Amino acid sequence: MTLAKAVVTGIVYKAPKTGFTANNVAVSSFVLNIGTQDETLIRVISKRQALESVVAGLSKNQKVLVEGRLQCGVSKMDDGTDKKVFEIEASTIELMGGASQAPSNSANQDGDILTFGEMESSPEANADVLLDDEEVPF
Repeated sequence: MTLAKAVVTGIVYKAPKTGFTANNVAVSSFVLNIGTQDETLIRVISKRQALESVVAGLSKNQKVLVEGRLQCGVSKMDDGTDKKVFEIEASTIELMGGASQAPSNSANQDGDILTFGEMESSPEANADVLLDDEEVPF
């Protein structure tokens, strides 16, 4: 059952695995920890050929942003009980991280692109950089 569109960030908990359907379509999946203080795990499924190179480059402990359809299913556990499982069928996967990785879409006052590593750690410190007073809709 598809619930809604979801956008989540998290840390890759289990490295991607790729399998094939009966029609020989590649399907990649990995587990993402979206919890901040406790482990909240969600499976990410990628059936799109355009995402294959991104998924292939993922490794454990990388921070990623995933956008896609949230789905809920039931999985049979080893002890015979049913467990609800949440998955995201990914339409977009983006790597997040320090200056050595791809830059974000945030621009400073000179129009230069800032990477996540160059930004201040507190949101208030970046408020002027990310949103000018003239751009506030209220």
